[in-house]
Amino acid sequence: MAVLIVTTEKYGIDKYSQEIAKRLDVKKIESRRYLSSLEAYRLARLISSQGDIIHLPSQNFARYALFVKNPFIVTVHDLTRICFKFSEETITERILLKLDIRYIKRAGHIISTSHNTRNDLIKYLRIPIDRISVIYNGVDHSIFKPYNIKPLDKPYILYFGSERPRKNLGRLFEAFAKLKKEFPELKLVKAGASGRSEKYRKDTINKLDSLGITQDVIFVDHVPEIDLAHYCSAATLLAYPSLYEGFGLPPLEAMACGCPVVTSNTSSLPEVVGEAGIMVNPYDTDSLIQAMKRVLTDDKLRDSMIRKGLQQAKKFSWQKTAEQTQEVYNKVKNESSTPTPSPKS
Repeated sequence: MAVLIVTTEKYGIDKYSQEIAKRLDVKKIESRRYLSSLEAYRLARLISSQGDIIHLPSQNFARYALFVKNPFIVTVHDLTRICFKFSEETITERILLKLDIRYIKRAGHIISTSHNTRNDLIKYLRIPIDRISVIYNGVDHSIFKPYNIKPLDKPYILYFGSERPRKNLGRLFEAFAKLKKEFPELKLVKAGASGRSEKYRKDTINKLDSLGITQDVIFVDHVPEIDLAHYCSAATLLAYPSLYEGFGLPPLEAMACGCPVVTSNTSSLPEVVGEAGIMVNPYDTDSLIQAMKRVLTDDKLRDSMIRKGLQQAKKFSWQKTAEQTQEVYNKVKNESSTPTPSPKS
């Protein structure tokens, strides 16, 4: 039996281990994602004491394979730390990144949440392709589905996610500020926490103030999934102009609720959205404006996007993710139990 490490926070990356844990008959070890040095050491020792295959749920948990002697699996959601480095990294963060990279390379097998991330693993870490399985994230269709509920009495564009620089919110705010001149009642709902640094929220507020749209942006920091599904269902569109994503759950969950998606044509996002959304160059603010304006003004286009989005979202489920993950467990177990042929004399 495999041992799955389940992180307990409430972000997209944590949702992955929590959702597959519900659907896999494996031993689970729960842990917070951000640990003190002592807590991290204890977790690494606990993991090393397990007698089964270990599944580490994210690239930032690869470091906990430090003492592991059994085969282990690492799920890599993205290589953001390599592609988009933090503006200020501490020495500790740099050391931990090197540990993560070392043990990703030593994993018996790697699960990648998109072909784009698989390609990044090959490009940046030189991982052989036969050691990587692409398994997409899923969506809980019992929660993320269309609802006839309106959280606001004004039309609004929805964005949900963090405020990290790679999320490209500055250009989204600039585009929204220009759209407001033509659609004065329009609001922008920003759902989700700011991210790992308080500086992200300060930068966000400063940007809104500079554009004069502070009163038109509504923050909903911590929202239960069911409420998020309500926001998706009632939104005019989801805007998600991220510069880089390892998968991108928000566009998938929005499509499952019947919300049209305008997103980037970069990284993994075309894999998630397929033919259902409008994809633009995330560095081109004018293209983002024009795409959102089309959805706001063309009812026929919007209806088509809703229909295609619902069909696209049906291709993804956490049950499928769990089943494919079990196949990887079986593969690694079989490989570890197969005797290594002795060299011919």
